Amino acid sequence: MDARAQPCQSGPHATPPRVISLDDIEHVPGPDTLTWLPVRATLGLRAFGTNAYVAGHAGDDVVEPHTESPADHEELYFVARGHARFTIDGAEHDAPAGTYVFIPDPESHRHAVALEAGTTVLSFGGPPTFIPSAWEWTFRAVAQRDHPQAARAIIDDGLEVHPDGVGLYYELACLEAVSGNADAAASALRRALDLRPGLAAHAAADPDLARLRERPDVAAWLSGH
Repeated sequence: MDARAQPCQSGPHATPPRVISLDDIEHVPGPDTLTWLPVRATLGLRAFGTNAYVAGHAGDDVVEPHTESPADHEELYFVARGHARFTIDGAEHDAPAGTYVFIPDPESHRHAVALEAGTTVLSFGGPPTFIPSAWEWTFRAVAQRDHPQAARAIIDDGLEVHPDGVGLYYELACLEAVSGNADAAASALRRALDLRPGLAAHAAADPDLARLRERPDVAAWLSGH
């Protein structure tokens, strides 16, 4: 199976996606020398805070001096355009376009200055309550197929967070099958099918499970008997 993530479901009442350019978001002056783009409010995003900041000139602030205390937020910045210099707790960090800057401690003092006119920094923040989706572990495990021990460790870590992670069990089944561990593969596949019976149709044609399907018990599961 090339991708373990399951497709998103949509229906007549699903909220439609929104696609918008940074340049089309309202530009609000301030604070101080920077320009604020209210990304979160424009999109109606509720999962986390996100905004963008643009500096009109080199030397202008592109992230105002501040901490996140007492909000207790982690913050991630991404330099989308231009070039910035971040100062975090007194230490300077060069940040050309394409750079991520992650600040986990809300008490850390942060400030960024544009080194080029038009430097644009995206910010993302919120309290550390987010639980990553199981597919993050699944994709990492798939990439480690040539190193089964490392792949198993990734899957085990994912199952600590998502004990009913169907994609994790399915990937474990595939990993064990291609590694020649039929009993372990069958056990993981049985768990995946218990969690999502509809996977049987996919498993019946998955080349990773070809040898496993020769087992009578697995053949019976996949045929619905």
